[in-house]
Amino acid sequence: MKLPGNMQNMMKQAQVMQERLQQEIAAIRVEAGAGGGTINVKMDGQKRVLEVKIDPEVAGDVEMLQDLVMAAFNEAAKKVDDETSKKTGAMLGGMGLPPGMF
Repeated sequence: MKLPGNMQNMMKQAQVMQERLQQEIAAIRVEAGAGGGTINVKMDGQKRVLEVKIDPEVAGDVEMLQDLVMAAFNEAAKKVDDETSKKTGAMLGGMGLPPGMF
């Protein structure tokens, strides 16, 4: 089925924008910490953990260490979501779509 010219151009533009957005999301890097910086986590845009740093002084208290690692991972995931939303909103805003459409 052939779409009208304007609609076909809009679909091509949407595809290009989606590809660009995926590249920008893949490039996201965030860092989050917990316990006053005793635990630090680096994460990419796909929420893959790139690095975990643990201050040796907190390694003795396993329960506290588990809580801090979990808090750092959750904060990093939230930061990825925030960055992704910003990039998505900025890109969709440029398309002139009505509010609430996405």
